[in-house]
Amino acid sequence: MAFAAAMNLGWVAVAHAGPQTLREGLFGDRPAPGRQASPPVARYVSEDGDGFVLDRSQPRVYMKFDDSPEIWALRPHPAPRGDVIYKNDLGEPMLRATRLGGLTLFTADRPGGSPAALAGAGGALRLAPLSPQALLERLAQASARATRAARRLIPFEADASPASSAVVADAAAVTAEAVVRISRRPDGRSLLSRVKKVKLVEGRRPSAILYGEEMRITVTPADGLYGRPSSDRIMQAAGSR
Repeated sequence: MAFAAAMNLGWVAVAHAGPQTLREGLFGDRPAPGRQASPPVARYVSEDGDGFVLDRSQPRVYMKFDDSPEIWALRPHPAPRGDVIYKNDLGEPMLRATRLGGLTLFTADRPGGSPAALAGAGGALRLAPLSPQALLERLAQASARATRAARRLIPFEADASPASSAVVADAAAVTAEAVVRISRRPDGRSLLSRVKKVKLVEGRRPSAILYGEEMRITVTPADGLYGRPSSDRIMQAAGSR
């Protein structure tokens, strides 16, 4: 089923209860006597004021910044002293969790890391099922957002099925986010002049590739949020990283 246009996010926040420390959730440690409980889905704020939700309630770990629609699918990697570094799909570190329960956030502004503290409970980050009409609306919204950022029309097209509609919609939103981020660069207009259209398709592995003047986004529906490229990967494909 082919859809043309663009979008908003197809995820929902689901309340999740259950006391658990960050160390217990990430490392499986037993609770320490008198410990301060923290929920498996929680909001944190870094020393620099960056707020984000960290979702550990699912088999995989996700995070979302307060000021962005994108959900980041994090991949754990072992680090010295038993720590765990969570990276994006380009292999860049985004979080570091220590055995002592500390959490460090890595950003473009603070590549060396900024300590983050618990600020309260959050809602689980999940994809919501979408009808064909809802997918069309989200594709239209994504196209409109990218078009405003590029200051010219960027149509979004998608080959989607009922099983892939939620992932395709989310991938469209992330693509629009990448276009907005590129537009803020000094060379953004030049980079975006190469992208005339966005096409979203299903495939065995998520990817972002620029074919001529078409940005081709491949999603793997069975992998959920892990099954689409991040805005960083899309920006790389556009030549901005």
